Amino acid sequence: MGILSSLCKNLRTSSIKTHSNSALSLLRRMSNVPENTVYGGPKPQNHTQRVTLTHLRQKHKKGEPITMVTAYDYPSAVHLDTAGIDICLVGDSAAMVVHGHDTTLPITVDEMLVHCRAVARGATRPLLVGDLPFGSYESSTHQAVDTAVRVLKEGGMDAIKLEGGAPSRITAAKAIVEAGIAVMGHVGLTPQAISVLGGFRPQGRNVDSAVKVVETSMALQEAGCFAVVLECVPPPVAAAATSVLQIPTIGIGAGPFCSGQVLVYHDLLGMLQHPHHAKVTPKFCKQYAHVGDVINKALMEYSDEVKNGSFPGSAHSPYKISASDIDGFMHALQKMGLGDAAFAAADAAQKIEPTK
Repeated sequence: MGILSSLCKNLRTSSIKTHSNSALSLLRRMSNVPENTVYGGPKPQNHTQRVTLTHLRQKHKKGEPITMVTAYDYPSAVHLDTAGIDICLVGDSAAMVVHGHDTTLPITVDEMLVHCRAVARGATRPLLVGDLPFGSYESSTHQAVDTAVRVLKEGGMDAIKLEGGAPSRITAAKAIVEAGIAVMGHVGLTPQAISVLGGFRPQGRNVDSAVKVVETSMALQEAGCFAVVLECVPPPVAAAATSVLQIPTIGIGAGPFCSGQVLVYHDLLGMLQHPHHAKVTPKFCKQYAHVGDVINKALMEYSDEVKNGSFPGSAHSPYKISASDIDGFMHALQKMGLGDAAFAAADAAQKIEPTK
């Protein structure tokens, strides 16, 4: 009896340890931070790891240019990942280049979160930054923090970006940073403010406006932003802002004197040739490819081959049925009174045979 009791006790102890180890393993797998980072202490950066703010600060300190491109879905995120882009911005520009709107204003938080989640699944290396869309952070610091939290928790982003330099925006940026969320600022042409700007108009083209760009950039730095986007400002203004700041500036239509550059994915690839997109493609964007032309050509070839019956041929009809099963299938159809269907099956079997 004593031996049996001891054996049962050992089995229970072993079971508890196994269950405990299993639970611990599960908890570790539930973390969104790599286990070797959580349990192994800090590791040196390399090109295969996620870009962090520390990595960006190191690049900035060394004077190495920072690359940033927008992405809105899984395929574009994978392309950015493969290309080694430093920062992937899930921009509210999705409203225009994905949803077809004339401005960035209509896109909602829920729509942005869909884009964020798709990008987070595809990009394993770049720092992921999600835009706070218009109407999601202006009312109060509470609203701003709540939206920023959603972008990280529900969208899988590493940081957020917000536009503008009004006192309320500076306060919002500071509150979000104090909530433990990294913030990228955005000054110059701020597309969400086109109502007061009178359209997509460059900024910093006179003394007052140029000074405002620099002052706003400094205020965002003081609020705790880790970087500032400078959009559509003259190069000397961008150079002045870059010189005075201790954080990186990311230029878009701001000349070559910023700490880094950003372009919209669809714009730099020449993705869309539709007149609607052509009228909003900015002057400052260099097209590194004409992907839209390649897509259009492929779609027209596909359409032509479907119409003339050359696609799909035998090579693209890979799922076969044996001759004996074809005979059985035809007999079954005939028994059902479906003679025409049996004839169609026999005819198709004969035609789909690869040419010898």
